[in-house]
Amino acid sequence: MSNRQALIIGASRGLGLVLANELARRGWRVIATTRRSGGELQANADAWDGQLKVESLEMTSPEQLAALRERLAGCRLDLLFVNAAIDRGNLPIDEVSTDMFTEVMITNALSPLRALEALRGLVAPGGTVAVMSSEQGSISRNTEDGFELYKASKAALNQLMRSYATRHADDGQTKLLIDPGHNQTRLGGPDAPLTAQESIPAVVDVLEAQAGAPGLQFLDRHGEIVPW
Repeated sequence: MSNRQALIIGASRGLGLVLANELARRGWRVIATTRRSGGELQANADAWDGQLKVESLEMTSPEQLAALRERLAGCRLDLLFVNAAIDRGNLPIDEVSTDMFTEVMITNALSPLRALEALRGLVAPGGTVAVMSSEQGSISRNTEDGFELYKASKAALNQLMRSYATRHADDGQTKLLIDPGHNQTRLGGPDAPLTAQESIPAVVDVLEAQAGAPGLQFLDRHGEIVPW
């Protein structure tokens, strides 16, 4: 069994759940967070017999992030992956309420960076910090209408990750933004062309191949560069 250890933030369902299982299947020891106890993640953890551990976390709570950091004190991570994100539908921006805008930006842009800052000290030199982004966060590829708030939140996430990478340029950690493609998840919808079971093994291939690479990269599931 591998000694590699990963922490996945947001693994109760969808891409995060499949990611946790795929890493465990490859021999990683995995810590996976969920906002609610029980469910499929806990059932999978029980089946993995100690290789997959579940932690409770509401990522938007600085207090819960600090508590998780304290509980994991002494852990050495080779991968910290923030997956959590939300979508609140396809509205033109002038129809988005202030409360909705705030909720999506806090969850999709601010909170992932707070999570990285709170937990990056657990990541070993040469380890990887990664965030699940989206091609929809690419400004240069925004040539079709729709989902304006979600696109803006992912573009903001990418920009904040650039700032994070600049500020921590000398920490020896690999930094990745990952576009997993359009998947059949609660967020991606039932008509998406990919399933998480199809895309996530490719994502893990990229994570493993990029381990130790310098700087920040925005990559798709094939390891190809996504334009900013």
